[in-house]
Amino acid sequence: MQWLAPMMGLYAAAAAVPLLVVLYFLKLKRREQMVSSTLLWKRAVQDLQVNAPFQKLRWNILLLLQLLALLAILVALARPVLLLTVGPARRYVMLIDRSASMSATDGAPAGDASAGAASGGTTRLEAAKKRARVLVESLRGGFGLSLRDTTDQAMVIAFDDHAQVMCNFTSDKRQLLAAIDSIEPTDGGSSLSEAVTVGQAFAQSPDDETNNRTAETRARLELFSDGRIADLDDLDLQIPEGGGGKVNFHRVGRSGENIAIVNMQARRSFRTPERVDVFATVANFGLQPATLDVQLSLDGDIRAVRSVTIPGRSAPHGDATPAPGKVSLTFGLTHPGAGVVEVRQLRRDLLHCDDAAWAVLDPPRKLAVLLVTNGNVALRSALAACPLASMDVRTLAQYDAMDHDAMNADPPYDVIVLDRHPAAKLPRCRYLILGRPPEGLGVTASEQLKNQVVIDWRERHPVLQSVNMSNLFAAKCWKLSLPRGAEVLAEFADTPALVLTRRGGGGAASDGSAGANPGLVLLGGFDVMETNWPFEPGFVMFCYNAMSFLGLEADAGSGASGLRVGEPIVMEALPPGAPVRLKVPSGEPGESSVDEKKLTCDDGGTFRYPGANRAGVYTVTVADRSPFLVKSFAVNLLDPVESDIGPADEIVLSGTRVEAQEAAARLSNVELWPWLAALVLVLVCLEWFVYNTKVRL
Repeated sequence: MQWLAPMMGLYAAAAAVPLLVVLYFLKLKRREQMVSSTLLWKRAVQDLQVNAPFQKLRWNILLLLQLLALLAILVALARPVLLLTVGPARRYVMLIDRSASMSATDGAPAGDASAGAASGGTTRLEAAKKRARVLVESLRGGFGLSLRDTTDQAMVIAFDDHAQVMCNFTSDKRQLLAAIDSIEPTDGGSSLSEAVTVGQAFAQSPDDETNNRTAETRARLELFSDGRIADLDDLDLQIPEGGGGKVNFHRVGRSGENIAIVNMQARRSFRTPERVDVFATVANFGLQPATLDVQLSLDGDIRAVRSVTIPGRSAPHGDATPAPGKVSLTFGLTHPGAGVVEVRQLRRDLLHCDDAAWAVLDPPRKLAVLLVTNGNVALRSALAACPLASMDVRTLAQYDAMDHDAMNADPPYDVIVLDRHPAAKLPRCRYLILGRPPEGLGVTASEQLKNQVVIDWRERHPVLQSVNMSNLFAAKCWKLSLPRGAEVLAEFADTPALVLTRRGGGGAASDGSAGANPGLVLLGGFDVMETNWPFEPGFVMFCYNAMSFLGLEADAGSGASGLRVGEPIVMEALPPGAPVRLKVPSGEPGESSVDEKKLTCDDGGTFRYPGANRAGVYTVTVADRSPFLVKSFAVNLLDPVESDIGPADEIVLSGTRVEAQEAAARLSNVELWPWLAALVLVLVCLEWFVYNTKVRL
């Protein structure tokens, strides 16, 4: 047995017990009464003749009962704890999963009639936090009179894609409970490796060089999750044999029935920019086929509703993981302006965050193009025939004299066309390059080849649609060596002819800094004037397709759509320190469930919000612009691992199978003050009964 507050009980006993006993030493104050004779009142007269205020303590059952009641109160104040676990002090690392699947509403305990409800109810995260609180209440506290330290300690780590230490090792139960209560759900994925790495780093047993506590056992890992963890196979977790370093898997959740949007894209038509094609994939993770309605809406207005039947999950076959049933849908709509497209499945299920997906449409726009050439009339005429907003023509020397740093900060062009100019600097933009490739693309031109004919091309690619390249002959061209990831669209006999690649082959800038200036590049390793292509009708069609394709890529790369949960929202080239209002989805089902935050840009004019951890549409409003600059960002889950919410019966950590503990943990240490309070009540009632009995007698 331990005492959580022994000194409080001792201090209260030192003050209360003497006061109670002194009350029985005191004499009763007699009331004066006139009588005719004192013969029968000798004892009363003797009492009046005594001057001392105290009398000899006599046996009194009331005193005994009151002392027992007071003793029970004092012991309760000292908070005795009945220890059901013995041994040295232990340490626990509590890993609490807060990923998207933990928002499923089947977290109620078994036997609860509402546990299987498709909406409402207790989430798995709430159930996991409840079990974690039971574990905290079971920790053994310190006892000042003990010669051996048996104080248990614990730390709390919440994890989704990343781990967050909510509370370091402590024996303060109030601090641990507050840390558990502060864990909020997210719609991110579930990755355990970072959480385990952090937990093991904090949980290393002290050695001789620290405080000589080598006998201390290793920390136990207490995992509170549904087992839907993506990186279990990649974990390198050292689980020693024996009692040290044990892993306990506290499973929450009971059902795997769920319908989810696992893929969604919205694209403007290549030929007709006003037309929008929406593609979506709906998956059924349940065992039975499901018939449901899928709704398409634009800016909250319903445009189409389609009924589909999705087959159930496939039966397990050998070691293969059962695959969910899937149905792909295609919607079409016409919208010439900006807007937010939503695809939503209308069947109510346990998990809400994967029932819908969004895409942000920018309005179709004509391109601003810069042509860098020293006089290619054929190329200039072909580009002039394209539906461009503007086309500026610069010579090679004029281009080299331009302020490339300013063009990086605020690109004035959508596409830059370089004709026979391997420029030393390439500002942030999309490029059509004809001739020798510049440095920094990851493409090397080793030598010139002569008399090359196109032998194959991808006629279904958007750049080469309706373009006949069978007659293309190049008197001279460059032999190209391509980086990994480059896409060949057309081939000469001895070298690629047309190539799609990105800066540095993998998003690297010309200065070698990876990812500094990402941009798509359409490269033709030949001089147009050294070919017969300008005399072919396919050349004008190629220029038209190339401008349209690069323009659509520029819109798609603007960052307004396609973000995954956990990715940051970034806006650049804003006024330094400008106030920003950000509307974020709250995570609750319903179109109006949004919260508003007031933020500011940094001194460099960049707004960055790293906390996009809920699926939905985020709206950024820059307040010091007139009119206000408003931009929307769609953040989607689209994660089949998280949408597959069926709880795991076991997990495998570094080859070790850990069975799930579905039953809630029980208190291993029981405080006795409630029983003592009940004893006080019984003693008080008994004292009242005895007193009234003596008075009647």
